[in-house]
Amino acid sequence: MKKRIYIAGAGGMLGEALHRIFKDDYELRCTDKDVNAGWLEFLDFRNFESYREDLYNFKPDYLFHIGALTDLEECEQEPDNAYLTNTTSVENAVLLANQLNIPMLYISTAGIFDGKKDFYDDWDEPNPLGHYARSKYMGERYVRENAKRYIICRAGWMMGGGPEKDKKFINKIIKQLVSGKRDLYVVNDKDGTPTYTVDFAKNVKLLMENEYWGLYNLVCRGETSRSEVAEEIVNILGLHSEVTIHEVTSDYFKDTYFAPRPPSERLINKKLELRNLNIMRDWKVALREYIAEYFTEYLEDKIQMAKEADIALKPAV
Repeated sequence: MKKRIYIAGAGGMLGEALHRIFKDDYELRCTDKDVNAGWLEFLDFRNFESYREDLYNFKPDYLFHIGALTDLEECEQEPDNAYLTNTTSVENAVLLANQLNIPMLYISTAGIFDGKKDFYDDWDEPNPLGHYARSKYMGERYVRENAKRYIICRAGWMMGGGPEKDKKFINKIIKQLVSGKRDLYVVNDKDGTPTYTVDFAKNVKLLMENEYWGLYNLVCRGETSRSEVAEEIVNILGLHSEVTIHEVTSDYFKDTYFAPRPPSERLINKKLELRNLNIMRDWKVALREYIAEYFTEYLEDKIQMAKEADIALKPAV
């Protein structure tokens, strides 16, 4: 019989990748309060009684608690909701995993560091700047201090899920390009490390099946910046001769993105390297594959719609 994995908060970009990578080898129950795929069932894991009942009924061998409130501005405006979703719900997950005597997976973030260093390895001490980072770090600490068996993976700048699920930087840039924008304004004072969700899920599977419990940085190889990522997207789409990237400081977007963000979120997968388990690819390779696999049909549809709109606007002869 296949072992069972319960994935809570699976409606986002990472849940899509974990479902894809684990579904053939495990029996999965994937839940979220946003049921946006046929393989998802409704559950709001902030409701402890519902969470406990669903877990006990499924009888999983592993608990993946991956959902979070990741909108930094929303976390600043609604801190109680941030801590309810990112901290106390994690405490509930730890309690339930311990009661069931099963290992759990928790997803942390590079954003828990203050950015005063250029790079952070697995043992650097976090210093969160805002409510999002603090709520995530408090969840991480609780898992580390209380879970019997766990894997904590710190992700970087997430990319994955395609146009329907990707609410992050990659999709925002692509949406601007397909809408016809040829002048992009991108910050030049934020450094980090992209994390392709599919590679991430494969590395999680490797860690879990080898039972290497503990805390791991888990990002793609190679460091970069927001402006360099934007340049690479433009190059992949063959628009380098048409698009101008204007580098600006974060102050340019201060009214929209007012939550504190560290200047550097660059992580190093030091523990994975030491265990010879780092299968994360270079971010440029992963980005090219991501766009080719998830965005080709979307881009073709947008191009066709633009052509049809152009034809419709032309006067009849």
